[in-house]
Amino acid sequence: MSWFTRLIETPKNILKSNDSGSPEGLWVKCPSCSEALYNKELLRNGMVCSKCNHHMRMSALQRAELLFDTDTFEEKDTELRSQDPLNFKDKKKYKDRIKDAGKKSGPEDSIRNYVGDINGRTISASIFEFSYMGGSMGAVAGEKIVRGMEHALKRGCPYLLVTASGGARMQEGVLSLMQMAKTSATVNQLNAAKLPFICLLTDPTMGGVSASHAWLGDVILAEPGALIGFAGPRVIQETVGQKLPEGFQRSDFLLEHGLIDDVVSRGDLRDYLSTLLNHLTDRSYRQNA
Repeated sequence: MSWFTRLIETPKNILKSNDSGSPEGLWVKCPSCSEALYNKELLRNGMVCSKCNHHMRMSALQRAELLFDTDTFEEKDTELRSQDPLNFKDKKKYKDRIKDAGKKSGPEDSIRNYVGDINGRTISASIFEFSYMGGSMGAVAGEKIVRGMEHALKRGCPYLLVTASGGARMQEGVLSLMQMAKTSATVNQLNAAKLPFICLLTDPTMGGVSASHAWLGDVILAEPGALIGFAGPRVIQETVGQKLPEGFQRSDFLLEHGLIDDVVSRGDLRDYLSTLLNHLTDRSYRQNA
């Protein structure tokens, strides 16, 4: 066995990516094809496997850097923090979970708001941070999505929502579920102002997020292979007692059945969004004229 083969097969040098998709070791093992991928090459490729095209999860900052023109974007609403209104505890206190998530992913909760340019066009974007408690939506996440839309309203620019979430955050009870209605109601303000609203659904987009604002965009896009739905396929199969179709709840399946508008590879996303925004913005200008 050569030294290079030993290097590839050494467990300490082949590490799975963390919840955000950020590589932690020198080499990263693709969760789809098991190919060993060099950390820096994977980052340059936008966290997409060069062998099988598997789209790994990304942090919100990585997505912002991928989407926005260099040095044009600014993070907004960083001061909001989750509280523990129900004094919730199961195996672990919710307050402790919040602290742990903050140490792991930053204290800004599961939504990060940005304002920046895509090929010279200003947009407001809310991007889910999946590594923060599975991208779950609580009161802070809902408020930040609303504020992201309000940034678009204030500037008269398009709004982009990038989802990656397991759903509503159970530790906040009905206060979390209320965010479904709160965010959906604010979408009406974007519609009234004739501002484009684009949703990009990434892996996974589930639960209360998929049942509310994630499906209200003027255009709904998804990344290849993304799991999208309300309940998971295992739960559905056990409930209905039938075998589900191949690829059920994956983005290509949803596109084939007319539930989303397009599946866009990560490497093509910037140019795709730029072209799409040009068309949607020109249309809104004609409607406002």
